[in-house]
Parts: sequence; C-alpha cells; structure tokens
Amino acid sequence: MTAGEAQFSPEGAHRRRSVLRLLEERTLAAQSELAGRTDAGADVLDYLAREGAPATRRAVAANAGAPAQANRHLADDEDDDVRAELARKIARLMPGLSAREAEHMRALTIETLERLAADQVPRVRAILAEEIKRFDCVPVHVVQALARDAEAAVCVPILQYSPLLSDADLVEIIAEGKVHGVLSAIARRRPLSAAVSDAVVSSLDIPAVAALLANPDAAIRERTLDAIIDQAERISVWQDALAMRSDLSRRAIKRLASFVSMELIEQLSTRHRLDEETQLHLNRQVRMRLDEADDAPVIASAALDEVEAAAKAGRLDDAFVEAAAENGRRETVILALGKLARLSDSVVRRMLLTRSAKPITALVWRAGLGMRAAFKIQRFVMKLPTDELLPARDGVRFPLSDDEMRWHLGYFGVPT
Repeated sequence: MTAGEAQFSPEGAHRRRSVLRLLEERTLAAQSELAGRTDAGADVLDYLAREGAPATRRAVAANAGAPAQANRHLADDEDDDVRAELARKIARLMPGLSAREAEHMRALTIETLERLAADQVPRVRAILAEEIKRFDCVPVHVVQALARDAEAAVCVPILQYSPLLSDADLVEIIAEGKVHGVLSAIARRRPLSAAVSDAVVSSLDIPAVAALLANPDAAIRERTLDAIIDQAERISVWQDALAMRSDLSRRAIKRLASFVSMELIEQLSTRHRLDEETQLHLNRQVRMRLDEADDAPVIASAALDEVEAAAKAGRLDDAFVEAAAENGRRETVILALGKLARLSDSVVRRMLLTRSAKPITALVWRAGLGMRAAFKIQRFVMKLPTDELLPARDGVRFPLSDDEMRWHLGYFGVPT
C-alpha cells in the first residue's frame, strides 16, 4: 500500500483523529495553565476570557491577575459558574482598588461589580453579597441594591453585617418587610442602635424580637423592654432571652418573675445583682409556682386518661378536640394535639404559649384536623382577642399556604 493509500485507509483516519484529539487536549491544557497564571499577560488573559472553553474562562475569572476588561467581559458570560467565580474574586479586588488601578480600570471593576450585583442567577448575587458583606470600600448603591434583594440568601448577609447601611436605611427596610428573615438579620447586627431596635419590636415579628433580645450589642430602651415584657407572657420564646439581658430594671425583673418558669426565676436571681426586696419577691414567686405544681399531676392524669380512651375508641378526631377546646380543657387539647401530630407535649405547650394564631394553626394542620378546630383553640383555649384571631378562608379552608405552615412548624423544631 502506498503512503497516499495508507492516509485514506480506516487505520489512517483513526490515527488522524487520535492526533487531532491529542492536539486539542494539549491546547486545552495549555489554555488552562495560562488562564491560571497571574503573569500570563493582559492580552493573553483577555483572549482566553473571550475565546477559551468554559473551564478556561472559569480559571481566568478566578485569576487575580486578569485585566479589568477581561473581568468585565466575563461578568456577561453565559456560564453561571464563570460568573460565580468572578463574584468571589471581584470582591477581593475591592480593598485598595483606587490605589492600585488607573481610573479607567477602576471604573471597569466597579461596572463589573454592579453587573454581578444585578445578575439574573441568585447564586451569583449571593456569593457576591457574602464576599462584600463587611466591606466599607464598595459603592453604597451596590450595597443598597443587595440589601433590598428579593432573595434572602442575597440580602441577609448584607443586612446583618454591612457597615454601609445607615439606621434610616434599616428602618425603611424593616417597614417594607418584603423578605422572610430580613428582620432577624437586622436584629443580629452588632452593634444595633435603639432606634432600629424600636423598629424591630414594632414589627411584632416573633423570631426577630427573639434575635434582638439575644443580641448583647443591641441597645434597647427601657420603655421598649417594658413593651416586650408585656407581650412575653404570651410568647414563651422571648422569655429565656429576656432573662439573660443584663440591662433589665428591677421593675422589669419583678414583672418577668410573675409569669416565667421557676428555672428562669432562678436565673434572674443568680445573673443579676439584686437588692433584698427584689430577691424576696423572687423567692415568693418560686414558692407560688411550687404550690401550683402540686395540683398539676392530678389535672394531667385525668386529661391523659381522657385522650387515651378516645384514641382507643377511635374518637380522637375533630369533634373530640373541638369539644375539649369549647369546654376550656387546655391539658386535654395539648395531649390530643401531641398524640395526633406525633410531637412531645412540651413542643405543643411552647406553641400555645406564644399566643400567636399562626403556629397553632400549623400544628392543627399537621395533626390532620380541620381549620374549625384551630379556630376554636384560638378562641377558647388561647383566648385571643378578636383582632388576633386567624379565621378560616372561605369558611373552612386553612388561611395559610402549606409552605407558610411548614415554616411555622420548623421554627419550633418540628420536622416538615
């Protein structure tokens, strides 16, 4: 066979494909190596950013030596992973940017940052927000946009940490209240001014106020703490955090002691330096609780027998719970909900003690009961004011979406 014939034989075609594949692999390997080198040169990196394969463009996006024009081009790359890598890097370039770059390059870098902050993919914006959340060297308008993002993963890091948000910004965002988790993120800021604390408390958001109380660097005015204590008797999740506050007045301590558990009364006694009169007051509260505890087993035993008998007879249903609620048999309702929802009695009690209609509605939903039972529990067991009742939708349907009810259950550690 001649050389020309061999070239067009099946074996020759196979060799040609192998050679071309080898050349392509070596080209890609060379591109990837160059794309990761900070000394590759601006022209080379700019070329690879525009013409390279996705893996090569990702390497350029992560390369701190890539020129500003290459970064700006990659901010519009079709590959989400390329833009995500760029978001991680661009944030690290911001500190000291003005001292390092010419004005044109600085403008390109800021334009790149702005483009990533407006990226259509939430993951890219979230990466950028996480990277710049503590910086004071980024444009304020970029931080403002991220702080008002519709995605919690984007706005929460900025709201909790950014030093570029003013009290006025935070109060305005609280008033808007568009994204779940926003208020809690703001409540965890350290430090937090009294004015912003007031706005958080005014929102009546239970998790956010709990986060605020747990924040030792949150300034809370005495009158604001008094307002929280007025509500805390009905919202047990605030009580632990209140007892740990170091800025409670003697009057606030006495007020708390009138309704918190014995364990929290003891914490109040040991954590705060109390005068004799206040200490005596707390001791009296403990004795009263012990007297109340003596009667509790009898009530609990009767309720347990009632619930077990109903379950055995196949009558542990809507009618049973509604009747118990109408007659104010609180312990029976608690035990019935716990059994039907497969939860401990302590979790059910915590949800009832919030005196909030939404968690108990979610609990009734999990228990497989109807909205009618939820409404009667709100009215006759929790004794909520008329303006705090959560009625059924269209007379019979649950007024919350399934996702909303799962969230309220999740807040109390209930698996959904």
